[in-house]
Amino acid sequence: MKKLLSVLIITVLISGLRSRADEGMWLLPLIEKLNIGKMTELGLKLSAEDIYSLNKASIKDAIVIFGGGCTGEIVSSQGLLLTNHHCGYGQIQSHSTLEHDYLTDGFWAMTKEEELPNPNLSVTFLLRIEDVTGQVLKGIRPEMTETERNTAINEARAAIEKRAAEGTHYRATVSSFYGGNNFYLLVYERYLDVRFVGAPPSSIGKFGFDTDNWEWPRHTGDFSVFRVYTAPDGKPASYSKENIPLKPKYWLPVSIKDLNEGDFAMILGYPGRTQRYATSWEVGELLEITHPNRIKIRGIRQEILMADMQADQKINIQYASKYSGSSNYWKYSIGQKAGLERLNVRAKKEQIENQFNTWISANPEHKSKYGNATGLIRNAVAGRAEFANAQQYISECFLQGCEILSMNQVASSLISIMKSGDSRRVTDLTSAMKERAASFYKDYNPPTDQKAMKAMIKLYRNDVPGKFHPDFYTDVVDKRFRGDTDKFVDDIFARSVFASEDKLMAFLNKPLLKTLESDPVYLTATSISKVSAEVSRGLSQYDADLTEGRRLWIAALREMTPEKTLYPDANSTMRLTYGSIFNYDPRDAVTYKYFTTLQGVIDKYIPGDYEFDLPQKLIDLNNRKEFGRYASPKGHMPVNFLTNNDITGGNSGSPVLNANGELIGLAFDGNWEAMSGDVAFEPELQRTIAVDIRYVLWVMDIYAGAKHLVDEMTVIQ
Repeated sequence: MKKLLSVLIITVLISGLRSRADEGMWLLPLIEKLNIGKMTELGLKLSAEDIYSLNKASIKDAIVIFGGGCTGEIVSSQGLLLTNHHCGYGQIQSHSTLEHDYLTDGFWAMTKEEELPNPNLSVTFLLRIEDVTGQVLKGIRPEMTETERNTAINEARAAIEKRAAEGTHYRATVSSFYGGNNFYLLVYERYLDVRFVGAPPSSIGKFGFDTDNWEWPRHTGDFSVFRVYTAPDGKPASYSKENIPLKPKYWLPVSIKDLNEGDFAMILGYPGRTQRYATSWEVGELLEITHPNRIKIRGIRQEILMADMQADQKINIQYASKYSGSSNYWKYSIGQKAGLERLNVRAKKEQIENQFNTWISANPEHKSKYGNATGLIRNAVAGRAEFANAQQYISECFLQGCEILSMNQVASSLISIMKSGDSRRVTDLTSAMKERAASFYKDYNPPTDQKAMKAMIKLYRNDVPGKFHPDFYTDVVDKRFRGDTDKFVDDIFARSVFASEDKLMAFLNKPLLKTLESDPVYLTATSISKVSAEVSRGLSQYDADLTEGRRLWIAALREMTPEKTLYPDANSTMRLTYGSIFNYDPRDAVTYKYFTTLQGVIDKYIPGDYEFDLPQKLIDLNNRKEFGRYASPKGHMPVNFLTNNDITGGNSGSPVLNANGELIGLAFDGNWEAMSGDVAFEPELQRTIAVDIRYVLWVMDIYAGAKHLVDEMTVIQ
């Protein structure tokens, strides 16, 4: 019975936790013990130490966290870095103007002097990972409450982090794995001078935009190029003209050999978050609250933004990155909700829970250790539902949906300083705020925000129960404007000092406390903050039970299947995933090939369409078959390809490597049929979409004339 139960759990858990090469996001220090045998069977020619080593340069030394949410890789001895176009999109947009529209035209620095600095961009290298579970849990006692347990763990984590970073410029963090059952110390080195080197026009780098997003077949040249700089002594430093290109410990060689179905492929990167061990109640929360809310709210706002973007090129530049960031996970929610429903994932999770109940009932010790797990999760999810709903509406409608309200940070800071009576600090702060304001208004169009704010204020009132309404609805909207939310928003933009850059600059030249304290942006945002704090308190009362329940649940799953090593959920730490290049069958009588071609790009071409327009030069080069050394021996110019690697958000820009550890592509997306994969892995459908490195180099070299960048790389033919 026990053996049969284990088999059933393995079959159901996470859509079949089988020993397959394409499933799992593995910790690098454990690949020698857990994975290297299977990887070798699939074709890997390297050792585990070639991938991750503390004693010599290895592949992990070429992989970086790019900014705050993507992956990048070093590809030359001069610190040249590749990532996705959509990862560098914010930087491309920030440098774009009507006169120099790099979003539309692309950009290529032909010398290092032409490379563009990015003050708020950094890249982070992983130095080492160490299992510190024993140290973290040393002081934990069974009789502790969950709050006491968390306090003791956080104190231990802080002490370990302090010791690890002491006397260095490194950053140390202790991260939780397996729901708080294991802990690893990760030591990082961060570089602050990262310069924009090049990117194709968006008609190549984002070809297909929203329509093709998360879809196969794809035809997107999703890449951008940066360079990491250091101080003359080689250490991290802020931007300076005296800085020099990074001399990396390791850089990835680049292969332009042909790719074939079945070829080995592995990916190293920084996957963000997965919920593979989520229960049926947590899946229900996704289906009933998280995804419907995001789909509805963002969909309404995005329509407003897109209408203005299509009507005015300046607004298009201002809002391109904002719109892209919003729409990406809007479509993700559409796809994941549909996938969870189509594959009946909630019912599959219920089967696991039923097996768990049988397992604990058969053994008093198991029941004593884990019997409360599902009850804690179920009750916490049910209890927090109304607060989770309200919190998401506050975030989506107010904090993200009404840009002008973000200026309340300026108002609150200035009010606090002005009340202190310290005139010098007031002068310093107003000077700093003038610089911040210039950056904010560069990418801000008040009429667009005004339209969006009207929609968001009205939507929140209609959709969220009255007990979660900020008091500005009753005290201002109802009393002064007879319930007319549009007039309320019009008044904000008519009277607030934050409604335009000119108004704010005039105010900062002669700031008055009374003016700020009566400003409608300050008053509205303060009203929202009060409700937000109340909602957060409501949510937090369920945190301890949810944390304890998840910890016990994951521990139980691991004990129920001792013959299977379960990988930890993604948590923005470096992971390795391995598999092969493969076709797939999305539905009956349909097979998708593992690659797409430049001719496929041309076939999708729609002149003048913002999603499917193309540069004439690209069309001409294809017509003349000017592919240089980057063409496939099969006669086509490759663009994108598929692998069965296991990735998620955060892996964008991750290197796809062949059996020799050579770069063959950049991961940039997943496929529509497997959108539920963050919650339940789908072994027959899950695919990673990557841009072929040959297309990347062809665009640089043949299309853009930036051959000097390709010449920096170690190209394997």
